Amino acid sequence: MNTEQMLAEIRDANLGFLMLAQKLIADNKTEAAGALGISDASADLLGSLSGAQVMKLAGGNTLLQRFRMDDDIVFGLITSHRTPASAGGIGGLTAGRALAAA
Repeated sequence: MNTEQMLAEIRDANLGFLMLAQKLIADNKTEAAGALGISDASADLLGSLSGAQVMKLAGGNTLLQRFRMDDDIVFGLITSHRTPASAGGIGGLTAGRALAAA
């Protein structure tokens, strides 16, 4: 993969992420902020971006999103393995809720 292709992939990933984030924020800002791991003020800002601003932000050479799977509970839920941290009883916690709380 050459540099141009990699930058195009990053732009596409960023654009998809930003569009999803804006939809989530429009549907329920508080839940979206928690799921995205951002403040309410950042959610307000992200939700108010114009299409041109989203395109400009997406066009950078850095991925805007990051994986937040650094928690033993999340890994345990995703892989169906019980870890010492998750053995303490998480009840009906779903992977989606755990990721949103991570």
